[in-house]
Amino acid sequence: MLIDSHSHIDTEAFDADRAATIARARAAGVHAQIVPAIARHGWAHLRQICQAHAGLYPAYGLHPMAVAQHEPQHLLDLAAIIKDEQPLAIGECGLDLFVEGLDRDQQYHYFNAQLELARDHDLPVIVHARRAFDEVAACLRRIGGLRGVVHSFSGSRQQAEQFWKLGFSLGIGGPLTYPRARRLRDIVARMPAEFLLLETDSPDQPLHGHQGQRNEPALLVEVLAVAASLRQQSEADLAAETTANARRLFNLPQVSR
Repeated sequence: MLIDSHSHIDTEAFDADRAATIARARAAGVHAQIVPAIARHGWAHLRQICQAHAGLYPAYGLHPMAVAQHEPQHLLDLAAIIKDEQPLAIGECGLDLFVEGLDRDQQYHYFNAQLELARDHDLPVIVHARRAFDEVAACLRRIGGLRGVVHSFSGSRQQAEQFWKLGFSLGIGGPLTYPRARRLRDIVARMPAEFLLLETDSPDQPLHGHQGQRNEPALLVEVLAVAASLRQQSEADLAAETTANARRLFNLPQVSR
């Protein structure tokens, strides 16, 4: 039994076959998905999708890659939805210093504001960090009192240790399945089990052997298989550990079949 700790099952990529995709995931053993938001305009649709399908849990936030769409009012809206709905996390939020043309000052503004909301409401954060691991860690340290996950981690061992010391988990997905990902594979092989979460980032980040295809939560079992092999433990044991990690971080109920 697995939890996909980062799935965008609400996006238009799944509009044609969302129910079938969720059914395939459940048949594969993926019984819950954390579904982070991207921008304010998508929150209502995200809520609707998660209410319509058991095992989907929404998180609300403002993604750095959509920074041009964010407005100051959206932070007030986020505070309101936290109060009204008590979601399990804030996110997806963070910093993206890879994509050109994204306003860095605005990224920092919205990221720090969301971290403050997470601290004040005692909620975990789902963090996007691309070419920005040290910068993100600095923000987390400065705000303080936070917990969460750095999704799709691809940094160094030293950067990973920064996040563990801050109490943050690492979300590991499709990139791990590529044999050339030696640094990431070494980190996953040796990292403390309590900080490991599995994810797909569906529909993005297709796995090795699925290049050019839409990613989906059912394929989380392939990420599990690679991670278990690297850690030299059974898939069942690692599934149990990562599921317990996700349940603890997001305060999820017991996952049922």
